[in-house]
Amino acid sequence: MPDAKHQTQIRLDRDLLEATARTAGAVAMQYFGKDPQVWMKEGDSPVTEADLAVNTHLLDVLTSARPDYGWLSEESEDNEGRLATDRLFVVDPIDGTRGFMNGSEDWTISVAVVERQSGASAETAGQSQWRPTSAALYNPCRDEMYIAEQGSGAFLNGKKMTASNESGLAGSQISVSKPIYRALDLETLGAAKTRYIPSLAYRLALVASGAISATIARPNAHDWDLAAADLLVHEAGGLLWGETGGPISYNSQIPRHGVLFASGELLGKPLLDLVRNWR
Repeated sequence: MPDAKHQTQIRLDRDLLEATARTAGAVAMQYFGKDPQVWMKEGDSPVTEADLAVNTHLLDVLTSARPDYGWLSEESEDNEGRLATDRLFVVDPIDGTRGFMNGSEDWTISVAVVERQSGASAETAGQSQWRPTSAALYNPCRDEMYIAEQGSGAFLNGKKMTASNESGLAGSQISVSKPIYRALDLETLGAAKTRYIPSLAYRLALVASGAISATIARPNAHDWDLAAADLLVHEAGGLLWGETGGPISYNSQIPRHGVLFASGELLGKPLLDLVRNWR
């Protein structure tokens, strides 16, 4: 656990993230439902002028407040100088851009501080040495503010969250895409698929709140999709695991991950067995 001085810094970071996520939400809402300009990135992924405006706002506010922190964002050119820092901001200006474009309310602004863990060095960065310590995830359409800090729980609009205590897949509510639902034969196992939620970060936050039982993500999610929501899930007593059966690490040279799932603690083993056999 962090010492008192470190815990104070973590809390200050959390407060900064919460305040900045809220003002970033106001920026995003200036474009929501107003047919913003769209460009296509590599991999046929859209980016809107709203994504870029929110990214600029977050970059200006957060790096001005913490100029010694590194920066990793979906909408910024990557700078490997982040690998030599002890703390960095990991940001997705709008997670669920396609949903944002289509008028869905299921999108979020995701901001986290990720830290090099005690005993790690610059030479071992990216080798299970980095974890989120402060996080804010904001859904402006619903005015839902999810926050967490390491060792102090996770909260939705001030109310402490607890992940589901379900222990079996039968009767569970799982948010996945249709191909995953079919491939894993979840219906036969008795699990129900939730409505489609375009933001992975929001799906993870719903796991943290206990609103849904679990979610499973296909390979290629990036740090910015996961970091804030990862802390929410773990501080709510849940799990966000890869196929290794443990928490994932951040701030590697290529910040991308394999298949992942999140759930309450008791559902972890059945889901781990399921995804390990999914090939």
